Amino acid sequence: MSVETIVVGATDGPTLTAAARASCIPIANRIVLPNNFFYIGRAIKITMSGRISCAVTTPGTARLDICLGSAGTTIVYDTAALNLNIVAKTTVPWYFETILVCRAVGTGTSTTFFPTGPGFQSEAIVGSPLPSAGGNGTLFAPVGTPAVGAGMDNTAASALDVFFTQTVATGSFTVHNYVVQVLN
Repeated sequence: MSVETIVVGATDGPTLTAAARASCIPIANRIVLPNNFFYIGRAIKITMSGRISCAVTTPGTARLDICLGSAGTTIVYDTAALNLNIVAKTTVPWYFETILVCRAVGTGTSTTFFPTGPGFQSEAIVGSPLPSAGGNGTLFAPVGTPAVGAGMDNTAASALDVFFTQTVATGSFTVHNYVVQVLN
């Protein structure tokens, strides 16, 4: 198996503090993949790390989603809601990794991916889908049953972007490292 690194983040992404969905990777590291880049079985690995903070009384949830498509807006992977720790955490580290395996290719919404990987790790999350159960640490993502994500058009150039959403504006999130690799 060959591995090719196609982008490495050389700067921090924006520090996100609003209770809203926003791109979290550095603007300079958003890449556009050429048309017909994917084929059935082609896999990309996305690895990211950074810092996260959450409040005690209203930590809310966090969510990462990976987008592809001509405008980089089709969500092909979504962690779903990750419950944040009810113990205050200030700028603690986090780590995220997933592999997206192309399952089908084509036009319109025909190109789809199946995710695999360890998911999201940090002491700022509760390691369980329920906020009152489980310890902190690792939460396999996506939360719930793994499934093929939304489809995108492989015949057009495809922008790759990663978005972060927090449900309350009492925390913060920053990407320090961002790497995308093609695994075959």
